[in-house]
Amino acid sequence: MESTNALLAFAALSQSTRLDVFRLLMGFEPGGLAAGEIARRLAVPQNTLSTHLAVLTRAGLIEPERRSRSIIYRARVGSVRALADFLTKDCCCGNPEVCAALTPDRSTDPRNAEEPAMPDRIYNVLFLCTGNTARSILAESILRHDGAGRFAAFSAGSRPKGVINPFALKVLARSDYPTDGFRSKGWEEFAVPGAPVMDFVFTVCDSAAGEACPVWPGQPMTAHWGIEDPAAVEGTDIAKETAFNAAFRYLRNRISAFTALPIASIDRLALGNRLRDIGRLAGATSRVDVT
Repeated sequence: MESTNALLAFAALSQSTRLDVFRLLMGFEPGGLAAGEIARRLAVPQNTLSTHLAVLTRAGLIEPERRSRSIIYRARVGSVRALADFLTKDCCCGNPEVCAALTPDRSTDPRNAEEPAMPDRIYNVLFLCTGNTARSILAESILRHDGAGRFAAFSAGSRPKGVINPFALKVLARSDYPTDGFRSKGWEEFAVPGAPVMDFVFTVCDSAAGEACPVWPGQPMTAHWGIEDPAAVEGTDIAKETAFNAAFRYLRNRISAFTALPIASIDRLALGNRLRDIGRLAGATSRVDVT
């Protein structure tokens, strides 16, 4: 790192709000946060935050990343390491062994022991509604596509209708999301021995959220992401398709926020709060319980 870049980084971090923003983003690596969420958490006006984000970006400390229709900001961890290396490059007159002697041995102090990195894994996610014909199917397809390689998506219903709503498949196909392999099925399939063990269970309709669910193996985290039922809309095909388009958009926004969460690096309580926040996104019905 050149001195000019180091000075730029230090200048960016010398302002309290920018320092808070950077520390917040470091805490949410690798998922990052949208500008609106940063503004909400730090109680900073959106226009003021935009200026601070631009300064941090020019300093190379953070970077914007487009995900679907959202811009997510992430800390550039490599830049932090480069800055630390710049500060310690000529430590102790170029005698690194002296530096090592002055540095406490972290391995002998249990207070400083780092937790082993969590291995990469696939999280199983189950979407529930009553009929398993519309909203839960949309959600399963969206996560199957947008969370490929990190999440395995499933769906079921408390009282499955046995058929998939054709408007759900039409909306998915038009947006290049998967439409194959879906079937309307009961949620009991996922509560029996040998079924995939779920990490997350999300209800997407209020009626399913109000019913007594099975006892899920593995004690997954559960949350309610209720949106209005597009299949309940009456009238012309255009009106029905419009309702399904809206449901697709609301669910994709929730799933985008979910897949951006740093699941492996935050505790269960914090994760539960984040899931509750997702349930309050645009289009939410009144119930937003989470456990």
